[in-house]
Amino acid sequence: MGGTDFIIGCVGKPSAGKSTFFNAATEGSNAKVGNFPFTTINPNEGIGFFLTDCPCTNNPECQCSPRYGRCLNGRRFVPVKLLDVAGLIPGAHEGRGLGNKFLDDLRHADVLMHVIDVSGTTNEKGETTIGYDASQDHAWLMEEMQLWIFNNLWSRWASIARRQKATNSSLVLTFSQQFSGYGAQQPLIETVLRTFDARLRKGPAVSAEPTKYEEDWEPRNLGNDLTAWDKERVMELVKVFVELRFPFVLVLNKCDVGGDADRNVMKISEKFTNQPLVMCSALAECFLQKMKQQKYVLYEAGDCTFYTRADADDKFCMMDEATREKARKLKPVDDKNASRLEKIKDMVIYRYGSSGVHEAIRAAVTRLGNRVPVYPVRHWNTTGSKGANLYAECLLVPRNTR
Repeated sequence: MGGTDFIIGCVGKPSAGKSTFFNAATEGSNAKVGNFPFTTINPNEGIGFFLTDCPCTNNPECQCSPRYGRCLNGRRFVPVKLLDVAGLIPGAHEGRGLGNKFLDDLRHADVLMHVIDVSGTTNEKGETTIGYDASQDHAWLMEEMQLWIFNNLWSRWASIARRQKATNSSLVLTFSQQFSGYGAQQPLIETVLRTFDARLRKGPAVSAEPTKYEEDWEPRNLGNDLTAWDKERVMELVKVFVELRFPFVLVLNKCDVGGDADRNVMKISEKFTNQPLVMCSALAECFLQKMKQQKYVLYEAGDCTFYTRADADDKFCMMDEATREKARKLKPVDDKNASRLEKIKDMVIYRYGSSGVHEAIRAAVTRLGNRVPVYPVRHWNTTGSKGANLYAECLLVPRNTR
């Protein structure tokens, strides 16, 4: 598929618009959608796109024929793996709803996009309501993840502690074995323990972001005897683990629905100051893609505007002549769809700059160590060859990778 070695998961409660977001992001997937709980049962897998400027615009003598994804007018669509998992409700860690399945599915993801119904028109179970406080959703989702992992760990704690003491194993090795089922490798576990140790020493305000510590670090505040740990200490460790293992982007979906959207956006931004927020209307993106396929609009994923045939005849509509000529060839839009398009333009495009779908993917990729696109070549002398397809491959790697 290309150079992505990570998976982006779409999570959230039922009926928040997860599957609609997934369909919009993957441009043609057919994830089942509906205004009722648990529309998604089995996880949907698909390919979305990270949008970035392609360097081919600065090197017109070279070809640009991507092996994966595409390049459109100097904008590169780099494929990334997406996973849409079953909806989560409070009590999932106890098996309510599809909780166990949801929690087991999400462990395969490297970063999570929490799709939140910011309009407040669905409650915590995904049922239709009015005035729901959407700022609660991320808090209880995090709590469910924490309790799921904690219960799995605490149920075996006595055995884990005895074995660690008998073998004199390090904390890093012991917890690497216990957390490996959640996709955690030893370097992450070391960072988790260092962060947890620092919090015990300095207080909970210590950042859970990966930090460089001295090489001779020892768990001064943790001790090396797990039999002395109580439930509260184990739970606090799990909280740090979840913070570091599952970075989040909060996708504030249905921002154009009305209801209590503005109030909920404000509350969420004040409550989760360390989480990236993206305003989004997945349904608007799906509709624009559909209208494009049916040749009613000129639109590309991530665009900050779109054009109809009526725009081609509007001398006040700013577009170049080539675009205007293409717009003249579009089908005329009927009144019903024209009204819907106008609403999307007013409530989404003009207010937020785009539908937000691809901005969410960009934010998710950035959360994974601030990844940047690179274009590898097999031989260095290829870079000077006229007509060479220099940009066939695009990899998203952490910044400063050598």
